[in-house]
Amino acid sequence: MDVLAGRKTSGYIEGNITVSGFPKKQETFARVSGYCEQNDIHSPHVTVYESLLYSAWLRLPEKVNAETRKMFIDEVMDLVELNPLRQAQVGLPGVNGLSTEQRKRLTIAVELVANPSIIFMDEPTSGLDARAAAIVMRTVRNTVDTGRTVVCTIHQPSIDIFEAFDELFLMKRGGQEIYVGPLGRHSKHLIDYFEGIQGVSKIKDGYNPATWMLEVSTTTQELALGVDFADIYKKSELYKRNKTLIKDLSKPAPGSKELYFPTQFSQPFLTQCAACLWKQRWSYWRNPAYTAVRLLFTTVIALMFGTLFWDLGTKTKKRQDLANAMGSMYAAVLFLGIQNAASVQPVVAVERTVFYREKAAGMYSAMP
Repeated sequence: MDVLAGRKTSGYIEGNITVSGFPKKQETFARVSGYCEQNDIHSPHVTVYESLLYSAWLRLPEKVNAETRKMFIDEVMDLVELNPLRQAQVGLPGVNGLSTEQRKRLTIAVELVANPSIIFMDEPTSGLDARAAAIVMRTVRNTVDTGRTVVCTIHQPSIDIFEAFDELFLMKRGGQEIYVGPLGRHSKHLIDYFEGIQGVSKIKDGYNPATWMLEVSTTTQELALGVDFADIYKKSELYKRNKTLIKDLSKPAPGSKELYFPTQFSQPFLTQCAACLWKQRWSYWRNPAYTAVRLLFTTVIALMFGTLFWDLGTKTKKRQDLANAMGSMYAAVLFLGIQNAASVQPVVAVERTVFYREKAAGMYSAMP
C-alpha cells in the first residue's frame, strides 16, 4: 500500500503503476489521493478545527475561497462526527488531548478536507477496542458513501467491520493472491468461493467469515488438503475476470486526458509561508511550559550578566576594556543560545514527524 500511495522511502520498487491507463506521476497523484498512516501524527497544540483548516488551506486549490473552504470543513466534521470536539486541543498520544479513536478520526478528516478521490488507510483499527473500531469504520463507510475509493489494510476484523467492506484482496505469506473479488451480502461470494474448494470445511452459522477464511487457508490446511490456494485462484474464473478487467482499465479511455496540474503545490509560496507561520505561532503560544521557561531563563541570565559586567560599557580607555565588553557579549549570546537550543529540541522533535507527513502529502515545499 505504501508503494501504491507513493510513500515508500526505502528499498527498491519494480514494475509499473498506471492511473486510468496513464503512467502514475507521484507529484500529481499526491494531489488527488490521501494517506492515513497507522500512527496518528498531528501538531499537539492546535485544536481539531485548526488542524482541518490548515490542511484544507494548503491542499485545496487556490480558486477555492475562504467561505467555501470553511463550509467544506464543517461538512467533513459532520461526516466523521468531530463536531463535539471542535475546540479540543489535539495533545500528545497517551499523555493528554484526544483519545486514540478520536485521533484516528482526525487523521481521516485531515485527509478528507483535501477532497481526494482515493484514500489509503494503513490499519485504521489498530490499537482500538471493539467499540472504537466500530466508530472509526462507520466513519470510513460514510466516506465511501460520498463516492470515494478507500483502500484499507486490516487485521482480524469483527463480523460487522468485515461486512462493511465491498471487496477483498486476500494474500498468503509471500504476497501471493488467494482471493481477489467482491465480498457480497453477508460475505456470500467469499464463502461460496472457499466452500467450492474440495476438502474445505463449511462455515458454521454465526461464525465470523474473516476468521473462518484465515483458518481454512493456512499453510497447515494446504498441507493437509494437498493443495495450493494461490494455484487454485490462478485457475479460477474469478482470476480470468480480474485479468480482463485489469487489461481493460490499463488502456486510457477514448477522449480521456492525463491528470495534470500547472503547479506542483496547490498554493503559491507566500501562502505556504503564511499557513506554516500561522500554525507554528499557535503551536508555540499554546505551549506555556516551553515559552515560560525561556522567558524566565532569559530574565535570570539578564540579571546575572548585568550584575557581573556592571558598567563595562563606560570604560573605553584600554584595549583590555574592549576585550572585556566583547567577552561579556560573547558569553551572554552563547549562554542564551545553548539554553534555547536545548529547550526547543523536544518541541522540534514532535513537529519534525508532522513535517515529514505533511511534506509527503504535498502540502508545501521544504522552504516555507
